[in-house]
Amino acid sequence: MVDMEKNPFILQMKGITKQFPGVKALDNVTLEVRRGTIHAICGENGAGKSTLMKVLSGVYPHGTYDGQIFFMGNEMKFKNIKESENAGIAIIHQELTMIPELSVTENIFMGNEILNRGLIDWDTERQRTNEILLRVGLSIDPDTLIKHMGVGQQQLVEIAKALSKNVKLLILDEPTSALNESDSANLLALMKELRSNDITCIMISHKLNEIAEVSDSVTVIRDGQTVDSYDIEDGYVDENKIIRSMVGRSIENRYPEHESHPGEVIFEVSDWNIEDPEIEGKMVCKNSSFNVRAGEIVGFAGLMGAGRTELMRSIFGRNYGIYRSGTIKIRGREVTLTSVESAIKNGIAYVPEDRKNLGLNLLDSISKTIVSANLEAILSKGLISPDKEKAASEEYRKSLRIKATNIDVGVSTLSGGNQQKVVLSKWMFTEPDILILDEPTRGIDVGAKYEIYKLIHELADQGKAVVLVSSELPELLGMADRIYTIFEGTITGELQRGEADQESLMKKMTITSIA
Repeated sequence: MVDMEKNPFILQMKGITKQFPGVKALDNVTLEVRRGTIHAICGENGAGKSTLMKVLSGVYPHGTYDGQIFFMGNEMKFKNIKESENAGIAIIHQELTMIPELSVTENIFMGNEILNRGLIDWDTERQRTNEILLRVGLSIDPDTLIKHMGVGQQQLVEIAKALSKNVKLLILDEPTSALNESDSANLLALMKELRSNDITCIMISHKLNEIAEVSDSVTVIRDGQTVDSYDIEDGYVDENKIIRSMVGRSIENRYPEHESHPGEVIFEVSDWNIEDPEIEGKMVCKNSSFNVRAGEIVGFAGLMGAGRTELMRSIFGRNYGIYRSGTIKIRGREVTLTSVESAIKNGIAYVPEDRKNLGLNLLDSISKTIVSANLEAILSKGLISPDKEKAASEEYRKSLRIKATNIDVGVSTLSGGNQQKVVLSKWMFTEPDILILDEPTRGIDVGAKYEIYKLIHELADQGKAVVLVSSELPELLGMADRIYTIFEGTITGELQRGEADQESLMKKMTITSIA
């Protein structure tokens, strides 16, 4: 046993090497984390960050990798997640693991139930759930089913579940990627509180401003190797240095320069009203009206729960909620879109916020996913042509720089960012005139974001109407030609790019009437 008073590190990972068929995901990685600190890990999608954490937490058990793990001074050889949790390590994955049909309470205490005379003590569990939810700033009935909650709220429940256990090291994989600014700030404050209570945190993040705000040190991983590791002093982070380490090159401007040339209005939504599918009489979209021109990027800003995603999903073939009234016009002609198929046939594509549940079939390969929304394009004499499927998929794999050994690998094996690129490829393959992008860069590193931004510009330059929904106000300000704001299902404002700033957007995102 190592003397912990002489060893300041709660965690030491030495020479970690992990291989998959044809791919060396980790190559002699070293990571040292001091007790009672917040340690950030940065790197491009596919760099190996999540794989390293899966090694640490027992998802990849001892014997499937080379190297050593020392935790609390002892060498650990975790065979599964349960062993790492018992040791005091909890991991919150970027892709949520809640069971939708169960309640918040049931999810938090699953496998760790509170018993009284052999039966589950529901009253105590609910009371404990309320206490834990307060710690993460979430005010919600503990009996609420997970399927009735937004992605951001589910993320907070994941964190609450981790806190319900005796955690000494909390690993958060892109913890704020699905959260708005207010909830993100609350989570960062929570991490600081945990640090003050001697709980160590590892935060995998692409948001350099958040790293600067809360982290004590940072490690950068590129192509499965540790390329840099240093302490952060006085909250100052050399963002350019981190970016250069992450991508092996500098990115002078986060948002590519672009000159917009909007044409005629090709997409119009008027007086759109949608009722909540679960709560009778509650309207999630109220008299919403907006338009998008050819070659224009129109942004939508709103706090979590404002109704941005509900609006977009309901437009895309009434994919969400109960339609009550409203019209859609494409190139001046009114259309009735009662199914996803009809929306696609009318030239609309929708890249969903929740790629895991709504954007992908995780059992499919890259190639089958890319062509899935436009099978007609790869038919030959009425049958699917493997050659056409391969050619189309390879084209998108190369143009979007999807990191994979080949197009036949399963999308479930890809990193979150590369999964997002596959979803984008799928909808681009439908050759839409109107492209709705709901959080298209969520969980994607700065290098890959830049590529996505350039792609969005290219789509606009082709004359497509682009709708960009984002929780990141700087992203909207850097990319959109016009920005609509939403609050409680109502569009509350419209600002041109030149007159918009974060303060003006936030004001319109928190009021109930257009100002």
